[in-house]
Amino acid sequence: MTATDAVDFALAAYREEGVWQVAELTHDHVDDIEKLASALRRFPGDHGAVGLVAIDEDFFVVVRVTGQQTRVLLSDVTAASEWELAASAVEFLQLPMPEDEDDPEAAGDLDLLGDLGVPAMDMAALLDDEDAYPDEMLSDVARRLGFGELFDDAVGFTSA
Repeated sequence: MTATDAVDFALAAYREEGVWQVAELTHDHVDDIEKLASALRRFPGDHGAVGLVAIDEDFFVVVRVTGQQTRVLLSDVTAASEWELAASAVEFLQLPMPEDEDDPEAAGDLDLLGDLGVPAMDMAALLDDEDAYPDEMLSDVARRLGFGELFDDAVGFTSA
């Protein structure tokens, strides 16, 4: 199934002169990792831009671009059997397609936001919360990075 059919949200976050900005991405940008990375490169960022995409309350993808470098984190590799964006992430990460769909696990660069305030260990702990939905996890990430209120406003998520 294409991601555009069930995009919960697709956002770009970037810091300009030290101030976080959040912009919505069109659903056309979430077909695959390369399209998403290309869209993110258009944003001026002191440290590149971060894409946050949640699909069907099922999984999320975080993509960070800095210059020509693209870093990817997929919250659940088993989503690759059902969703183009997740399959694209698995392919980008040069991983085999998952065989066991009952074993959800994250793949990619757990430290892609480490220098911005969410180190790999914190990201791993967040991903281990099986009861949290993708929007909740990404809201937590956004708060830790310093743009939680902007994120929550953009996705219509009410902070607790």
